[in-house]
Amino acid sequence: MNKKLKQLLLVSVVVFSLLWSFSCQGQKQETPAPTAQKTVLQIGQQEVQTLDEAIYKTREFNGHKREYLSVDFSTISHPAAVTDFQQVFHLPPVKQYRTGTCWCFATTSFLESELKRLGRGEIKLSEMYTVYWQYVEKARRFIREKGKSALGEGSESNAVTAMMKQYGALPESAYTGLLPGQTEHDHSKLFDEIQNYLAFCQKNDYWDEEKAVDYVKLILNKYLGEPPATVEVNGQKMTPKEYLDNVLQLPLDDYVCFMSFKYVPFYTKGEYKVPDNWWHNEDYYNVPLDEFYQAIVNSLEKGYSVAFGGDVSEPGISGDEGLAIVPSFDLLPSLINQDSREFRFYNRTSTDDHAIHAVGLARQDDHTWFLIKDSGGGAHRGPYKGYELFRDDFVKLKMLVFMVHKDAVSDLLAKFETKAK
Repeated sequence: MNKKLKQLLLVSVVVFSLLWSFSCQGQKQETPAPTAQKTVLQIGQQEVQTLDEAIYKTREFNGHKREYLSVDFSTISHPAAVTDFQQVFHLPPVKQYRTGTCWCFATTSFLESELKRLGRGEIKLSEMYTVYWQYVEKARRFIREKGKSALGEGSESNAVTAMMKQYGALPESAYTGLLPGQTEHDHSKLFDEIQNYLAFCQKNDYWDEEKAVDYVKLILNKYLGEPPATVEVNGQKMTPKEYLDNVLQLPLDDYVCFMSFKYVPFYTKGEYKVPDNWWHNEDYYNVPLDEFYQAIVNSLEKGYSVAFGGDVSEPGISGDEGLAIVPSFDLLPSLINQDSREFRFYNRTSTDDHAIHAVGLARQDDHTWFLIKDSGGGAHRGPYKGYELFRDDFVKLKMLVFMVHKDAVSDLLAKFETKAK
């Protein structure tokens, strides 16, 4: 064996011995437990966003367990209580129970806040009086359009003002829509019966408008009770129209609706293209997202409440937690813009499935939070008992339309007047 080969073997033995020694020492030593740290993602050199983990939770409903995607809300910093918000006057939350009439509960609450702001006092209005006549008008249009008009329990905020203009209003004490002995609304059988009857009309080519509407009224009377023709206020009898005009004096023409979509030119009015806009109303003011969102904030800061319509079927909202955010596994806040919002509306991951009433603002850390009065069951299960806290990113991405008094957005409306000239 030559000298060079002997030296190479010697070096190999030494190296192997050292590696074996280190390996044995590593096996004998206990590895300390890793320190728990939040995972963060840096965007450029400015934004560092905590990553929200997608997790599955289980909820039991009517005896059946359902698994759903959610987020760990314990890591979310948020206002601790409803009292942390700068609030606009509103009456306490009420439940819609088993009905698809959130649109009426939210907008009625909004108009009750307006009554107080306008100096009319604290008046609880009847949601079901409006709902009754909305069903009548839906049936009427269905017959007129020979079955080509959308039929469902849902609607929009401006349907409330439209029904009031046509049929007036009542205080809740005059018409609850509950039969003797009932304490909770349940429209499942009511709607099924209306739907089945109108399907019969369509199948048999029966388009007698007045007879069909009269039959729908019989169904409504069966489940809701017939609305009174008059109401007594301070010893004076008046019709619902007279009650609206003489007592409430709501300026119904002064309430405006906004949306933010690219399918309609900005600073023009157009149709909100969702099934619940069943009469294809085209009176929505269309503005860019930054102005849409800022108008909401400005309105609440000036003491005007806002009625929202939008999407609440998302992993980032939880009635049990009373919170709504856009988790980072969906979209980072810096990426919420006109196009990301439009994309979700286009592919129907943002749908118009709920209406709510925004009644307050709070700021914490780098976020603005909105106090939401909600008639849905989830909000009443949660910690805030009829309220939820919406973070700014959720409002920007998922609230699709809003209604407010025109004076709150006069600067924005002026842009429409300028464009029209």
